[in-house]
Amino acid sequence: MRTMLNTYPQKTGLPTSYAIVPPPQVRAFPEYLRAATEPVPHRRTGRSDAPGYYTTNNDKTDYQFDAPPTVWDEVSNKAHWRNRPQVSPEKPFFAVFNSVITHESQVWMRANKPLRVDPATIKVPPIYPDTKTVRQDMARFYTNISEMDDVVGDLLKQLEADGLLDKTIIFFWSDHGDGLPFVKREITDRGLRVPLIVRFPDGKFKGTTRQELISMIDLAPTVLSLANIQAPKHMQGQAFLGKYASQTPRKYVFAARDRLDSEYDRVRSVHDGHYQYIRNFRPDLPPYMNLEYRLQQPMMKEMLQMRDAGQLNAVQMQWFRPNKPAEELYDVQKDPYQLTNIADQPQVTVHLKRLRNQMDKWLVETKDLGGTPEKDLIRQWWSGQNSPPITANPVVRQQGNNIVLQCPTEGASIGYKIAGKDTAWQVYQHPIQVNKGEEITAVAMRIGYLKSAEASLVVN
Repeated sequence: MRTMLNTYPQKTGLPTSYAIVPPPQVRAFPEYLRAATEPVPHRRTGRSDAPGYYTTNNDKTDYQFDAPPTVWDEVSNKAHWRNRPQVSPEKPFFAVFNSVITHESQVWMRANKPLRVDPATIKVPPIYPDTKTVRQDMARFYTNISEMDDVVGDLLKQLEADGLLDKTIIFFWSDHGDGLPFVKREITDRGLRVPLIVRFPDGKFKGTTRQELISMIDLAPTVLSLANIQAPKHMQGQAFLGKYASQTPRKYVFAARDRLDSEYDRVRSVHDGHYQYIRNFRPDLPPYMNLEYRLQQPMMKEMLQMRDAGQLNAVQMQWFRPNKPAEELYDVQKDPYQLTNIADQPQVTVHLKRLRNQMDKWLVETKDLGGTPEKDLIRQWWSGQNSPPITANPVVRQQGNNIVLQCPTEGASIGYKIAGKDTAWQVYQHPIQVNKGEEITAVAMRIGYLKSAEASLVVN
């Protein structure tokens, strides 16, 4: 499924949908798990000794690109480690389960379901008015979290029933702060900070809490490290567990916000665990972005009505200011709701300058493209054409008893299937040994490009 990056073509003049085109070396990291070293180099004698991990995603795919066919063995709402080939019951797996029960939309879509949390017991944060609607939405959200916990419990029971609980490393995290207004999509600490729990089958680190800074981009290299795979050098994250765990803890984590649905902004952030520095490249814009999707949430509607009626207090009105300061600095430990911008206070000047310099350095190192208009980015990605590039067709050649696959498109992942043996596309890495009379089919795709046509060859 392609993420619709642009759903307002009449307003923006952009294509109705398109995918990002990252540098050619970029791969989706489950592909590295699938391509893990096989037991017999340069041989494919059957699927029972197939290399690597069985990878599944159940089932959200908001990548901002179509995933090449080499990334997952299975992507669907039925994807499961239990679907591994019967000929390889011990094949290791990497299984992703996305619970949408706690998604923002479920506050209004599950509004009529029973609550597990009493709205009267809710502690309403100062950023919200204390109203019946706010308490109801918050209780609904907390109830959804409780129901999501049940889903996780069911998965643990399935692992235990399969005899896998004591063999499996489990990661549990959310993709952003909660789904309520003035949290989701915000680049403040409450919008960025997420829970992260890691469970080891042998009880390693049991009952411990680690305090170092971890960024979302660290998850991929960490999973690879735990699988004894060294992350490629182009990955910006660093492993915090496993064989290749970094010996140098992070000093800073960075974040970015650009277009949200129909609305544009450009904000960057750096956090050292105590202070958070925020740079607003568009200080002329208000902090609040009037997103049509979010207007379905009852408390969002009510907050706007109260704003217009002058019924919000000064703290709650901060979201609705007409503009933003160019720089913000918050002492998150003393001011967890980030209500007081201290960027102009002399006693924190040293921290302001330090974080400002770290931001400048990061913008250069990452070649930040936030200042480039989307139309220009698409023009660069598509080489000035009006449609995305198409990955060149793979070339299938026989060299003795081996099959060699190539693709002229730089950065393309190549997948293949041997008729009668493979149901999913296998990751091509090196020449494949096949038997006489077998048919091999190949396909190629670079992220952001359209997929190639398939090419086949029957082995002589």
